[in-house]
Amino acid sequence: MQGGIDLTTLLFLVAAIAVFWKLRSVLGRRTGDEATRFERYKNQRATEQAQAQGSVSDKVVKLPRRDAAISQTPNQTVESDADRAIRMTKFAAGNSDLAQGLIAISKVDQAFDPAEFVKGARSAYEMIVMAFAEGNRVLLKDLLGAEVFEGFQSAITDRQSRKETIEQSFVGIKAAELHDAELKGPFAQLTIKFVSELISATRSASGEVVGGDPKRIKEMTDVWTFARDVSSSNPNWKLVATQGAA
Repeated sequence: MQGGIDLTTLLFLVAAIAVFWKLRSVLGRRTGDEATRFERYKNQRATEQAQAQGSVSDKVVKLPRRDAAISQTPNQTVESDADRAIRMTKFAAGNSDLAQGLIAISKVDQAFDPAEFVKGARSAYEMIVMAFAEGNRVLLKDLLGAEVFEGFQSAITDRQSRKETIEQSFVGIKAAELHDAELKGPFAQLTIKFVSELISATRSASGEVVGGDPKRIKEMTDVWTFARDVSSSNPNWKLVATQGAA
C-alpha cells in the first residue's frame, strides 16, 4: 500500500537493528583492563626499542675475552702464572717484546686471550672502516678514543661540506697480526697490523668520481692501537691510535 513498508524492507530493518546491537555489545563494552593492556603494550615497545638500540653496541664495542680463565668452579683448574706465560710466549712466536707485554697484561686481566682479541679486532676494523665511509658518527663514537674520534669526525665533516660521498665495499681482511702489547699503568695497549682489500670511490655531488676507483680492488695496510683500562669492570676496548703503512 502507498506510504507503507513491504515485507522485504521490514526484514532488512530487523536485520540491521540486530547487527547494530551485536556490534555495540562487543565493541562498545569496557572490560576494565584497558589501562593494563595499554601499559603492557608500552612496556613491550620500550623493551623492543631498547633491544634494538643495544644490539649494535653489543656487537661492536666488546672485543672477546677469555672467560674460561677466570672460572673457579671445583671441577676446573685455574690457569697458573707459569702456564699463562707459556701460552703468551707461544702466541708471540719468538717476539720477546710482544711476549713480555702480553704476560704483563694477562697478569692483571686473567680473562685476556690474545687470539680471541685479534678475532674481535678484525670485526671492529671492518665496522670502523665502513662507519667512516658512511659518516656514522654514533657508531664511531662508541668504538674510538676521543682523539681519534675527533680526527675521524673532522674528516667526515670536511667531506660532507664538499657534498662528497664514499661508495665503498669491504672485500675482506687478508691479514691481522698483533705487533705490540704494552701495559701503561692501568691501561693495556695492543697494536695490530691489518692488511685489507677494499673497493672504494669518492663521488662529488654530481656523482662524478673524484677519488678512488669503483671497479678496482685496492689493498690497504693500517696499524691500529686499541686500549682498555684493565682496572675497570668495563670490558670494552677502543681504538686510540691509527697509522698508515707502506
